[in-house]
Amino acid sequence: MTKEIEIVCPPGQQEDEAALIKIAATSLNISPQNISALKILKRSIDARGRKVVYRMQVQIFVDEVYVPETFTVNYPDVKAAKPVIIIGAGPAGLFAALQCIELGLKPIIVERGKDVKQRRRDLANINKQGLVNPESNYCFGEGGAGTYSDGKLYTRSTKRGDVNAVLKTFVTHGATGDILIDARPHIGTNKLPQIITSIKDSILNAGGEVLFDAKVTRLLVEFGKIKGVELANGDRLKAGAVILATGHSARDIFEMLHHQNILIEAKPFALGVRIEHPQEIIDQAQYHCEFRGPDLPPSYYNLVEQVDGRGVFSFCMCPGGIIAPCATEADEIVVNGWSPSKRNNPFANSGTVVQVNLEDVKGNENDPLRMLRFQQQIEKLAYTAGGGHLVAPGQRIIDFCENRLSNSLPENSYLPGTKSIELKEILPGWINERLRKALPVFGKKMKGYYTNEAILVGVESRTSSPVKVPRDKETLQHPQVTGLFPCGEGAGYAGGIISAAIDGINCAIAASKL
Repeated sequence: MTKEIEIVCPPGQQEDEAALIKIAATSLNISPQNISALKILKRSIDARGRKVVYRMQVQIFVDEVYVPETFTVNYPDVKAAKPVIIIGAGPAGLFAALQCIELGLKPIIVERGKDVKQRRRDLANINKQGLVNPESNYCFGEGGAGTYSDGKLYTRSTKRGDVNAVLKTFVTHGATGDILIDARPHIGTNKLPQIITSIKDSILNAGGEVLFDAKVTRLLVEFGKIKGVELANGDRLKAGAVILATGHSARDIFEMLHHQNILIEAKPFALGVRIEHPQEIIDQAQYHCEFRGPDLPPSYYNLVEQVDGRGVFSFCMCPGGIIAPCATEADEIVVNGWSPSKRNNPFANSGTVVQVNLEDVKGNENDPLRMLRFQQQIEKLAYTAGGGHLVAPGQRIIDFCENRLSNSLPENSYLPGTKSIELKEILPGWINERLRKALPVFGKKMKGYYTNEAILVGVESRTSSPVKVPRDKETLQHPQVTGLFPCGEGAGYAGGIISAAIDGINCAIAASKL
């Protein structure tokens, strides 16, 4: 006999099977000896009361043998199969490739950046010397931005596809089984590179191809049908289906599409800053205790407030994480955040942003790149204000809200360094004012948040793509180009690792119907 029940346990017992069985037995009014096994289905932290507890949905096996689930995939050999070109090796591209293989198609991934191993050198140059390789950085290369963007797998995109199937694919390729049960699953930036490499190996072993340092400069289109792609070195790859999964920072791809008169559209996005606190401040506020202790993970938060008719909200919160330099050109500042799997850094950071609508940006309303140009302009202002070498402008949170230059900046995790600047010199007035009004309100919602121990680091500008590549809702093909499948974050159809992976899967399925 099996039963599903909810049990509650104190921190420290969440992974103690014997303790959990005792709790379950008490709930069912049976002897612990009658429970042969306990399987955790879902696990979350409940910090709403005075005491923090773990809530778990569990499956209880009573006088029954439990056989643990195993995850293996036997991909068919597609070396000689019909090709599908996939532009970009991020989550959308990689999962599109795996789905192509399962459908008997040969994926050919074309990635402008380098593989994980070679990419690390360029990231070291970014952090230590402030030097950006425009083809290999935190956004471009094997795994895309996802490889070094924390590995958050929490998503609301449950209606777009099978989230659990994506999570199981990650487990198959080296992620821990915890991501299948945690309410906010997380892999960690330190573990993602090996998992991404394992996925690439699965693609190669099945007969697919992955080309690095291969930049697409032109789509080959004849009479409204895709025929392949042309690379920067002059090579041409031929295929009747191309999945465009280039991510939200491949500006040259948007320029290429516009130059080829392939329809693209300006799209709203969000803009703001990264805010970093000492992690202990967040823990004290969320767990209602002076010290978190070893049995609870670093806490996270989610804050939102309507200010003057516009949402101001936290985004991509990274407990125990760092702020990372994510520029893709040498003369811009872009910040993002990530956490290692243990989330054991002393700081917590989160993007805190304001929605940017089309009407906010002046210019030619028919220019599909005007939001992109606006984004670029802000990033260049931030770079100039920092003084070069990816030094980022920063300001203490209360100083920012009270329009005061910070005399000094607190210790923080941003490796290239920070410079005290009044951020109102960089941020548009309507964004600056909404942030100034929202942050004290956030402080009322979460004790300790509004403090000069916290730093604002600018700018958080790559929250989503400022351009949308349209597609048909049914076929997922571009309305002008048969066989072209706009996909993932860069095209405007995803907002994170899981949703991008699901969109890649859906585009591969659509491509198989040609």
